[in-house]
Amino acid sequence: MLTTQRKALILDRLRAQGQIIAKDVAEEWSLSEDTIRRDLREMAAEGLLKRVHGGAMPLSPDLPDFSARRTISSDAKKRLGSTAAAMIKPGQTVFFDGGTSTAEIVRAIPRDLGFTAITHSPTIAAELEHFSAAEVILIGGKIYKHSMVATGAAAMAQISLMRPDIFFLGVTAAHPARGLSTGDFEEAAIKRHIATCSAETITLLTEEKIDAVSPHTIMPVTELSCMIVQSGIGEERLAPYRALRLSIVEV
Repeated sequence: MLTTQRKALILDRLRAQGQIIAKDVAEEWSLSEDTIRRDLREMAAEGLLKRVHGGAMPLSPDLPDFSARRTISSDAKKRLGSTAAAMIKPGQTVFFDGGTSTAEIVRAIPRDLGFTAITHSPTIAAELEHFSAAEVILIGGKIYKHSMVATGAAAMAQISLMRPDIFFLGVTAAHPARGLSTGDFEEAAIKRHIATCSAETITLLTEEKIDAVSPHTIMPVTELSCMIVQSGIGEERLAPYRALRLSIVEV
């Protein structure tokens, strides 16, 4: 098997399973473990994967701080936000996660829509300032500054009393086998708790988040009600998610 063929198969395996175990792959392909480890080292140097003990994982998306991320408002995020906003019906209770994609949802909602908005992000609450017909509930707690959201026991207790119709969940990575994930342990816990309390959970995904894995798992992708994804990703990458019978909207 040629080196280029092995590397292509390794990337296919990463997309499908979310990890490579060098020993298992070597046995399956009748190759030496040293050969697979060398391939993984080279691929890591090329920026194609992340080496870990015994194998490899998909690359984790970069995590610039919130101030840097809020200056970036891509056309893709605006399209995702507009599609998500159209899903909100009058009278509903909607929980908005923190993040720049969520901010695009809020900006696309008609200012005169009558609904209840809940958020644990002061920056998202500020986006809702001029919505004349919306009731806004801000959850308090210890602020995780990277994402500007409240976390911890106080936030958990308040959220436990809520039953939102929709939760717009922000993630840094989504993988069909490894699930939805983010970069902080406490933030992952609060996202998971909000989803548990909500009737529907919807996430917005730009291309770089698909088939990626971040350090802390939120929940399996099968617990989503819907994924709104950037168009042009390619059916071969979306096929594993469709196989899980996920509702996917491409925009």
